[in-house]
Amino acid sequence: MRFKAKLALEQVQLLCNLIGPISRLSGSASSSSDGAGGLLLGSSTMGIGGGGTVIYLDPERMRISARGGTGGGGGSDGDGIACFSELTTRGGIFLEHRIESAAKDVILFEIDLAQLRLALQSVLAGGGGRGRKRSSPQALHNSSAADGGTDEFVGSLAAPSVIVMKLAKRNGGLPCLCLDASCAGGSVEVHHAIPVRIMRADEMQYHLPPRISMPDVQLELPPDRPLKTVAERLRTISPHVFIEGSMAGELTLRIDGDGASIRTFYNKLVPRFEDLKSAPEGEQDENDFPARCTLKVDSKKLNACLHWQGTMVLGRSVEKAVLCMVENEMLVLHCMLNPGEIGFFTYYVPVHFLSPDQID
Repeated sequence: MRFKAKLALEQVQLLCNLIGPISRLSGSASSSSDGAGGLLLGSSTMGIGGGGTVIYLDPERMRISARGGTGGGGGSDGDGIACFSELTTRGGIFLEHRIESAAKDVILFEIDLAQLRLALQSVLAGGGGRGRKRSSPQALHNSSAADGGTDEFVGSLAAPSVIVMKLAKRNGGLPCLCLDASCAGGSVEVHHAIPVRIMRADEMQYHLPPRISMPDVQLELPPDRPLKTVAERLRTISPHVFIEGSMAGELTLRIDGDGASIRTFYNKLVPRFEDLKSAPEGEQDENDFPARCTLKVDSKKLNACLHWQGTMVLGRSVEKAVLCMVENEMLVLHCMLNPGEIGFFTYYVPVHFLSPDQID
């Protein structure tokens, strides 16, 4: 088994922006650690891999499959949410790569995505962790060598131009995903090793996206009116949000409380008619009202699937985001990266059952 790839700085930034929000779905302890006292590589108290995330690699694709609430840190806002991402490797997320295995060149491993996020952030900051003084490593191996530098100097280094990502064994044969970078003309080297659990390639069948019915409503989210800001405010007011969508290009976020009801309206959205649930052929009428759908979602889950709007801008790094509503089954948010050939990521959010009399 062999995996080694080179990434440019912008590819590392894209990967960091993508996995950052996904890593917050699980309640892994390392996702919230920030500073000294983190677990060290090989510690007996640390779960190898973990975090509920698997990464699939083959010569053409990189897939990330995560499920919220499966980490070791208890409950989280992402409980019950599934996220699946697929990235193009050749000419996409890697400059060059080599992927080989006995399983038809497929590699599958489990990893704590929060640890990978911390490593990528450190590499982007030139090894200094966003310009802060270097502290103890946080659930990953982090070594660097500087010629006559100080902690403050290391924190302000320019980020490297090329980063190497590979699978290797560390600390007596422990499999790790390693990130190696050279900064400041080679005077500083940054090395990270994140423990992983190697899995059988055929286990990917248990980490594929959930099977769902055809959507009742599909709407493109507006690039100039992010839902994240509204969802954050509604979360502090009510534990549940009603999402009402219409193929007329209308979307409403509603909360109902004692003596008060709050509604936020979005109009002039672009409806997507492909792969949409429709009336049987011969029963369609040009005077039919546009299809509508109402979903009841936990407000914290809605907020969790919109975290990406804090790191990626819709209309720039994300080309399009489509909200798919499946009545009494699922809320799906499908986002295409820009350019679209790079890949996509999709959130699957569970909903509460609504009887007909609960739907206006």
